Amino acid sequence: MQAVVTLDVRQDFSAELNFSGEWLIGNIIKNRDTIIAALEKPDFKRLVFNGKQITRWDSQLTAFLAHLIEVCRKNKIDFALNDFPAGVDSLLNLAFAVPMHQEVTKTARQISFLEELGKIVLDFWEKTKDVCLFLHRVNASFARFFSHKAVVRKKDLLLEIQRAGAEAFGIVSLICFLVGLILAFVGSIQLKLFGAQIYVSSLVAISITRVMGAIMAGVIMAGRTGASYAATLGSMQVNEEVDALKTMGISPFDFLVLPRALALSLMMPLLVVYADLMGILGGAFVGLFMLGLSPEDYIRMTMKALLMRNIIIGIVHGAVYGVIIAICGCYQGMNCGRNASAVGAATTSSVVYSIVWMTIATAVLTFIFSVCGV
Repeated sequence: MQAVVTLDVRQDFSAELNFSGEWLIGNIIKNRDTIIAALEKPDFKRLVFNGKQITRWDSQLTAFLAHLIEVCRKNKIDFALNDFPAGVDSLLNLAFAVPMHQEVTKTARQISFLEELGKIVLDFWEKTKDVCLFLHRVNASFARFFSHKAVVRKKDLLLEIQRAGAEAFGIVSLICFLVGLILAFVGSIQLKLFGAQIYVSSLVAISITRVMGAIMAGVIMAGRTGASYAATLGSMQVNEEVDALKTMGISPFDFLVLPRALALSLMMPLLVVYADLMGILGGAFVGLFMLGLSPEDYIRMTMKALLMRNIIIGIVHGAVYGVIIAICGCYQGMNCGRNASAVGAATTSSVVYSIVWMTIATAVLTFIFSVCGV
């Protein structure tokens, strides 16, 4: 049986809305659209809802009545409910107990230049304080380590050394070999004009050992190890594992940050030396197989160009890069938010900040070495 509703308009500007049938979910409401259209443009000022002929009902009846009441209120029609089943009035009162939500339009406020500048300065100041506090805690952790007071498990430190060192050899080998190969190709284009292809070996040896090997190893480790530090520590923040360490009285800096920072700081100089070797081999591949140089001449010119000061400069760059990458990765991880998107943002930020600060450090070190005449 259908749910039926009919409208009876009278001469005295009043009307009666009669409900009949079974008002159950799934039953079609007959004349529904016609009734709503009549209420939207009424020819009457007062309306009576009559539910005497309703046989069965559920929430469909109250939902339809609530909608009709809203239409009546919007069009300023006086209404009354007569002979509805017990419980309908209380449900309608409950439905209209809380006023309808109204959207609040937010007026755009023009931000002045000084206000924007002040916000930037304050944000920078807060970030600087956070970084300084983090560096202080890291230094305190290193001090406890060297005074044998830090809680550091030997196997954790060895595991981080393995991850930051031996497990990185593959990607460092590939990238640095290709960089040496590219440098030799590019250099040979110009040197061929003067018949000086033999100096390709010197070009590769000097550029790789002095700065390029360290830079490429640093970029690789920033994207590989620094990002993994941020992601690992960030995930531990999300899972409240860092809070658990604090609850047990264990310093997160001693237990989490110190092994990673120490491992990467120790491994980066060794990776730089290995990167130098692979870069020189990449240049040798071009010199021997593309330029037709003899192995004896290539080795002789390479050994002549290899200066201990250039190798030491590259190692110094690598040590500085290792500290920068470890600090950036651990800082972003330890200051990560408590959701999945924050972990991704921390991982991205660690790589970006590592490369930016590596570039700044390279410029500063290059200037210092130039002033010192090294």
